[in-house]
Amino acid sequence: MITGPLRSRIDKLWEEFWTGGITNPLTVIEQISFLMFARLLDMRESMEEKKFARINRGKNRKFPGVFFKPDQQHLRWSTFRHRGGDEMLTIIRDELFPHFRNLGGNGVDSDDPRHTFSEYMKDATLMIQKPSLLVSAVNMIDELPLAQGDTKGDLYEYLLGKLTTAGINGQFRTPRHIIRLMVDLVIAGNEDEAISWTVGDPACGTGGFLVGFLEALREQYTSDDGKIIHEENGSQDITYTGDLITPQQQKHIQQGMFHGFDFDVTMLRIAAMNLMLHGVDTPDIHYADTLSNGFPEKFPHLAEDAFDLILANPPFKGSLDYPDVHSSLTGKVKTKKTELLFLVLILRMLRQGGRCAVVVPDGVLFGSSKAHRSLREMLVEQHQLEAVVKLPAGVFKPYAGVSTAILFFTKDGRTTDVWFYDVEEDGFSRDDKRTPIDKNDLPDVRKRWAKRNPKKDTDRTAKAFFVPKKEIAENGYDLSLNSYNEPVYEEEEYDPPQVILQRLRELEAEIAKDLDELEGMLG
Repeated sequence: MITGPLRSRIDKLWEEFWTGGITNPLTVIEQISFLMFARLLDMRESMEEKKFARINRGKNRKFPGVFFKPDQQHLRWSTFRHRGGDEMLTIIRDELFPHFRNLGGNGVDSDDPRHTFSEYMKDATLMIQKPSLLVSAVNMIDELPLAQGDTKGDLYEYLLGKLTTAGINGQFRTPRHIIRLMVDLVIAGNEDEAISWTVGDPACGTGGFLVGFLEALREQYTSDDGKIIHEENGSQDITYTGDLITPQQQKHIQQGMFHGFDFDVTMLRIAAMNLMLHGVDTPDIHYADTLSNGFPEKFPHLAEDAFDLILANPPFKGSLDYPDVHSSLTGKVKTKKTELLFLVLILRMLRQGGRCAVVVPDGVLFGSSKAHRSLREMLVEQHQLEAVVKLPAGVFKPYAGVSTAILFFTKDGRTTDVWFYDVEEDGFSRDDKRTPIDKNDLPDVRKRWAKRNPKKDTDRTAKAFFVPKKEIAENGYDLSLNSYNEPVYEEEEYDPPQVILQRLRELEAEIAKDLDELEGMLG
């Protein structure tokens, strides 16, 4: 839980960057992430040092270093943070950052933590040019509780909450409550199997979907004794430690469960830091354009039939190098629209029986082009389209006001009926401020999802209802909710025409009287 004092320190750090001339939220978070990397690296080195001392107790052996060699000790956070501003700036910019990039050199395996740090720090640049700002940032980051497993993840999520700028290809952060809704619906009924799943996101952005799935698992696998309750200002917050997760399950979470891809380097670093601060020490987050020809070549074991679950909110209007799009995608749907190509990609990446929850713009649901229709037909006829959950128009503000929906489907399944839900309120205002409000349909979505029944949920005037596959096919595979629901209109009562006319005559008489008075005043 982020307490008041901690929140204030983060806000102050943010203001320091702003007054120091770094005003792009993405850049601020990236620079804070770099410095967090530096501190985490030093913390990991100290842990390895203690481990070496314990194993070699009584032996005259000197610690050789894992991340820092004996002649590189001045690059460690615990050392340079005590230096003056000018010297600290020189060390970090000219020595530490190049050291980060060289960590994953020859002889270092791909699953080695050094390789992980090296990949995410590739091409990293220190944008902080003022020594005073760097000293202030280092001092504040040194005070942050990065060693506390139950706090550091929330801390980074609070930082990401300040992100109001989309990425270079139109990516934007999916709100946590929408992510949690998607995670809850795909896990519902699969609670026992979910912890063994392999989970991916082909356009992972800040890594929110992967973190959201991990948080849901920890909540599910926490005993009453494992819950840590925080209280502040009369409100209560619970941290779930995941104490019921077995060592074997924990190993899968650390090494095999999560895989993310993005070709925005800034987003890549933020996603890696997000997962690391949530307890995944060596996150499998890679720089890759998943739509391209090079993706299956570079990641053959992940590009096809690899995932039990994919959670995604792919970019809708990203730039596209069409000649480089893999033929397995354009062969299914000939289009340049990224939202359609990503859906075909997801189907390719899923294993048979694998599930997906994905955010799509409304145009995917009713677009009239051949590509739109053939994609919807593919989902309905060749796979199991389970649900279409329509979201409110302002759910992604302040990034965009685009209307969206969530599609839930299973690869190679069989569609019989499709469940529709119209989310009118998500618990936040529709303006750019997105302040909390009382109206919230999301708890009702979860409740109705758990009890959904095609034979009973047939009332088209309700918020949730089923539509048979046959009707969808006859309607050109249109998946827009408005094509099937039956709105209830409240009858308006009006005065009889004679009364309205009399009221108009009286008003006209008053106007004429006022005009006569005005004319008399003029003389």
